[in-house]
Amino acid sequence: MPIKVQSNLPAKKILEDENIFMMDEKRALSQDIRPLKIAILNLMPLKEDTEVQLLRSLSNTPLQLDVTFLTTSTYVGKNTATSHLDTFYLTYQDVEDQKFDGLIITGAPVEQMEFEDVVYWEELTQIMEWSKTNVTSTLHICWGAQAGLYYHYHIRKLPLKEKLSGVYCHKVHNRKEPLVRGFDDIFYAPHSRYTEMSREDIETSGAFKILADSKEAGMFILLAQEGKQIFVLGHPEYDRVTLDKEYKRDMAKGIEPSIPVFYYPDNDAAKRPCLTWRAHANLLYTNWANYYVYQATPYEWA
Repeated sequence: MPIKVQSNLPAKKILEDENIFMMDEKRALSQDIRPLKIAILNLMPLKEDTEVQLLRSLSNTPLQLDVTFLTTSTYVGKNTATSHLDTFYLTYQDVEDQKFDGLIITGAPVEQMEFEDVVYWEELTQIMEWSKTNVTSTLHICWGAQAGLYYHYHIRKLPLKEKLSGVYCHKVHNRKEPLVRGFDDIFYAPHSRYTEMSREDIETSGAFKILADSKEAGMFILLAQEGKQIFVLGHPEYDRVTLDKEYKRDMAKGIEPSIPVFYYPDNDAAKRPCLTWRAHANLLYTNWANYYVYQATPYEWA
């Protein structure tokens, strides 16, 4: 949350130069407060796990969030009980006339398919088009980020030689941007994917600021349209054992994946994984909710 101080306090200028968000009395008095409406389009198969992961990170903001879970009507997965979906989820048709302050589009285990071959692709493109006018800021995660980059900017994904899986070190760039405010120079985050986006295509488009990247894992956080669209090409919301479950699931299927890197102590999959990314993951979601949703959304949508 911002700190409210007198407009002429000398410390205010010093802290602002350090990229600390300060609010003067005039702006504070003009602000109306209401719960923020956040929609989460949950495309992951284990929806309840993803709910817990995202709500855990979003709960760290002192802002009041009114969360609506969305699912696709064109495809209903088999890993979540129908009763759960009927009770806790809506579809695009239920909300298309509504306005939301923020939207999160999650990843999905379909990245090795062409976008147009995904059964709910047309419905997803409807939602992404709708987000241009009905959402203040949209946060796209992993495959959701790849889908958004393809739909909005025609940037194609590229296959990797093998699955990228593990916890990777990232470096912060453009650190004056509020989304990475408070980040250390380097931080860790999980990745789990078979494809990547071309850095050359991203840079050539001129539409993005790269806020964080990794030598091994590539680009991680991309900012477009001053934060109306944000693309996170990894899974900062993952909990301690998510990569462990994925790895052991793939092993059981006979896929013989490489062990997730920088994840298990002594690279031993029998040991409890280390949790090294939670603080920065929470900060990422908190900064998004504060600076790109709360500070930018209108009190009343026209």
